Amino acid sequence: MAQVPDPRNVKLRPLPSLIFMSRWLQLPLYLGLILAQVVYVFHFWVELIHLIEAAAGDKIALQAIMDASAVKGQVAPTDAKLTETIIMLVVLGLIDVVMISNLLIMVIVGGYETFVSRMNLEGHPDQPEWLSHVNA
Repeated sequence: MAQVPDPRNVKLRPLPSLIFMSRWLQLPLYLGLILAQVVYVFHFWVELIHLIEAAAGDKIALQAIMDASAVKGQVAPTDAKLTETIIMLVVLGLIDVVMISNLLIMVIVGGYETFVSRMNLEGHPDQPEWLSHVNA
């Protein structure tokens, strides 16, 4: 009976080995995306705090919201009020940040798992359900 070789001990030829090892070049990219997500989390909290402060009547926070949502070159009026439209724009901006952050997680986790190395999350209670369906 022929003995089946252990796949962990299979030696690749030099070129396939180099190509296969090049997958680790993506690791710094995924680490960079994690840092980008940190920036998005910070931005989310800054905007949320401005919205809460503006709703409480803080004129400086309202001015920060107006400056962030104003068209380039357009000066926000000094007598601006927090309107339903402004609240909606800020909330849509917050939703946008959350959706981009979710996409970042899917790209980081799915890309790493698909192209770099297995994360061995089987049986972990927090394993993303979609991860078992991701493939190249």
